[in-house]
Amino acid sequence: MVKQATLQSNTVQAFEDAKFELENCDVQNHNLVKASASRVQFEEVVDNAEFVVPGCICLNLEDLKCFESVEHQYEHWGVIFHNTLAIQPSNPAFPTLSGSTVLMSLSKGGFLEANFLQPVNCVSAFVTSSQRLVLSAYDRDRQLLAQTILPGANLANSDSAVPPNTLLSIKAPDIYSVSFCAFDGQFTLDNFRFCI
Repeated sequence: MVKQATLQSNTVQAFEDAKFELENCDVQNHNLVKASASRVQFEEVVDNAEFVVPGCICLNLEDLKCFESVEHQYEHWGVIFHNTLAIQPSNPAFPTLSGSTVLMSLSKGGFLEANFLQPVNCVSAFVTSSQRLVLSAYDRDRQLLAQTILPGANLANSDSAVPPNTLLSIKAPDIYSVSFCAFDGQFTLDNFRFCI
């Protein structure tokens, strides 16, 4: 069973009690689109007369090249990344959840940011980290809305009580950006998802 850590508003759920429930992001009540980095695939979907604006978007990272800097590849889906790199982990301590490609911080500072072109109300990703990781959500004026915390390292083949690829999600109205910070640690993100 996968564990999830969630913090909404100014309250903290007990990490051990949280359940793997994507309905925290209203996924079951919206259309879910697996978003490709390829602009061609996006144009084909838009040209389809049955296209419905998705409620939730899950990024397909498999179109990215290993060691590719990720910034504007998903801009047509409404998100721009900063300080982000696509990798195919060779270190078994950082397993992928699905596919072979994940996102990680470009620098040793352990900081990755996603900015949304339109406000969203929920963001989630499966994370594996070498130490404590904080997911923070901000409004249009960069005021902190909420935070979710992975309390410690969750590397594979370690003695951590938290398994690798643990779901972190954050929910608040009018999220314009989120940041993942591992305070000089390393971490990976898989199945990055946001809901409008």
